Amino acid sequence: MLPTLTLEWLAWSKGLMTSAGLIMAIGAQNAFLLTQSLRRQFHWPIALLCILFDGLLITAGVAGLGVLISQSELLSEIARWGGALFLLWFGYGAARRVFRNEVMQTGGREISSLRGALLMTAAVTLLNPHAWIDTVVLIGSIGGQYDADLKIWFGVGAVCFSAIWFISLCVGARWMAPMFSKPTAWKVLDTGIWFMTWGIAAGLLIGF
Repeated sequence: MLPTLTLEWLAWSKGLMTSAGLIMAIGAQNAFLLTQSLRRQFHWPIALLCILFDGLLITAGVAGLGVLISQSELLSEIARWGGALFLLWFGYGAARRVFRNEVMQTGGREISSLRGALLMTAAVTLLNPHAWIDTVVLIGSIGGQYDADLKIWFGVGAVCFSAIWFISLCVGARWMAPMFSKPTAWKVLDTGIWFMTWGIAAGLLIGF
């Protein structure tokens, strides 16, 4: 039998790697934080709130909420349709900017207050079905396989990578800022966000 410390380390590492494999995909939450980080607008409070929400969702998942959601047809349908509608709306905003040439500039101010930025962060996290699937259902179901003590270490590992990732987006955006000084780069980013969100929404609606 492995020493307890080694078991805890393995559980922590598994949580870290599981979170890394899921959270690095560009979704609505990551796209919003990246956009705000490039514009240097409320990006650190947004990142901290993303970390907080992910921590709460991961904790809930490891504690057993993920199993409850996956086994409830009603909850699954609510998450599917509600999430799809939100993603369609989020993608529509990006598409409108592309076609109307309302391309955001790093010096612009689309979100005028910290409160508005935090509310939008809550929306792209809590109304986003993939955030729930990744953190509560998938990470929760894997973490649920561990004994009570090791669940904690698994969850801590998952939250650690979440924090590393969101902080990295904020820091990394500084290096990408010169590229996004050109309107064309913003149009490419908005086009990618548009296709990505509508693609995910379509997958949800047709059952993929």
